[in-house]
Amino acid sequence: MELFKGSPTDMTGRQDREVRAYAFLDRLGIGYERTDHPDEPADTMEACAKIDAVLNVRICKNLFLCNRQKTAFYLLIMPGDKPFKTKELSKQMGISRLSFADETFMKELLDCCPGSVSVLGLMNDHAHRVQLVIDEDVLKEEYFGCHPCANTSSVRFRTEDLTRLVIPALDAEPITVHLVGEGA
Repeated sequence: MELFKGSPTDMTGRQDREVRAYAFLDRLGIGYERTDHPDEPADTMEACAKIDAVLNVRICKNLFLCNRQKTAFYLLIMPGDKPFKTKELSKQMGISRLSFADETFMKELLDCCPGSVSVLGLMNDHAHRVQLVIDEDVLKEEYFGCHPCANTSSVRFRTEDLTRLVIPALDAEPITVHLVGEGA
């Protein structure tokens, strides 16, 4: 895997959602680095470990969740090496029961597929139906790593750009949580 600056010069063969993600970052004037890994889609945290080494960043775990009634949706961003416990997050957010949302909702609301969802998918949520939730440890890192809505590439940019440019451009008001990976 190689490290590149910015978006690909040739977008041939790239998914539309990925092209839109690069255009979004470019429009905001965000400097970012990218690595492509088309032969090794990074759809698990184990697969992301190789990418972490190339980008010199921890790719975040992005979990698409919903309430029991499937009427409220959440995108949780947390460090990839931190265990996720639904009970812990449910308690902090005052929601009786959270679970993983169906793939159909992910596609409908974020135009992403499992293994490729990231904060950049919120650019496709025009009705703002998905609440962004960020573990505070993500915000302590100098750099932020994620997929550009396709798990065959990964990007890294400054966490400051995430909070100062990306999130406001998404018109998202994140909820910050403190997760420690406890509580079954």
